[in-house]
Amino acid sequence: MRYRPLGRTGLTVSEYCLGAMMFGPMGNPDVDDCVRMVSTALDAGVNFIDTADVYSHGESERIVAKALRGRRDDVVLATKFFAPMPGDGDKRNRHGASRRWITQAVEDSLRRLETDYIDVYQQHRFDAATDQQESLAALTDLVRAGKVRVIGSSSFAAERIVEAQWVSERAGLARYRTEQPPYSLFRRGIERAVLPTCRRYGMGTLIWSPLDGGWLSGRYRSEADFTQDARLVRMASRWGGFDPTAEINRRKLGLVQAVTKLAEDAGLRLSHLATAFTVTHPDVTSAIIGPRTMEQLQDTLAGVDVRLDNDLLDALDALLPPGTDINQHDPSSDPAELAATYRRGA
Repeated sequence: MRYRPLGRTGLTVSEYCLGAMMFGPMGNPDVDDCVRMVSTALDAGVNFIDTADVYSHGESERIVAKALRGRRDDVVLATKFFAPMPGDGDKRNRHGASRRWITQAVEDSLRRLETDYIDVYQQHRFDAATDQQESLAALTDLVRAGKVRVIGSSSFAAERIVEAQWVSERAGLARYRTEQPPYSLFRRGIERAVLPTCRRYGMGTLIWSPLDGGWLSGRYRSEADFTQDARLVRMASRWGGFDPTAEINRRKLGLVQAVTKLAEDAGLRLSHLATAFTVTHPDVTSAIIGPRTMEQLQDTLAGVDVRLDNDLLDALDALLPPGTDINQHDPSSDPAELAATYRRGA
């Protein structure tokens, strides 16, 4: 395992970060198995774990806490707030980036994580309904109170990152020190502005979905592989379902086959090539791997030493041009302003 500085935070983290989104009912409900996965990752040199309050409605954080008992100080622990959380009474204010919700959400996460502090506390998505100074002021208070060490953003557009930096400078507030954007061979749009902006402000970047939601895992080689139990199909059900015959999905399947051929010619597994590609970029600090099973984790860890040479990178660039996204729209991370309800004032 290799290690890199997390921007200019002073923290050093592993090149692969263990993502805990699949820990709990939304992925793997076997708590003991998830705990074993954390131990396996730590034993392999991973010292960076990322979760979120919304993952299995808090269960992921609880599982991570159980897995880290006795090892908490060895880990850079990151979690996130923003998405709606269940609870009694009025639910309208149990989400977002208001001071009210941030101060409640952090206490909930600290309790579930069984820790006195969070190393990296991230705003899961941009909140168009809340002034950034409101959010940053609340987060600054958490840093000053010692409950949070570093604050970060997730899936912010470049202009939102710049806005936040300017707000922090003008108001004397803590700055976002990290950004967590989606990045893969099929989703290279952040190469245009987000990654250069993060570099300019000295921010660490922990990228998510290096396998593009499973497309680059090696599981999907033909339409017959898109079964109802496939993770890609299950996740797509949140946003209206998955149609393997849709033009975009036919195109992606063809690209999977082409990238698979490049991987095989190089003697690599597709998943290893895809993940190694993301950490090849000099502005990427760490790639979040999100295994659901021990087998998936062990397969990913087997590829930590994979390095892509320039000839292979050139071939990938020719097939999947830098700065381009295969998916033009992704409901999992698109800005709220793209939703029809926003555009039509509903």
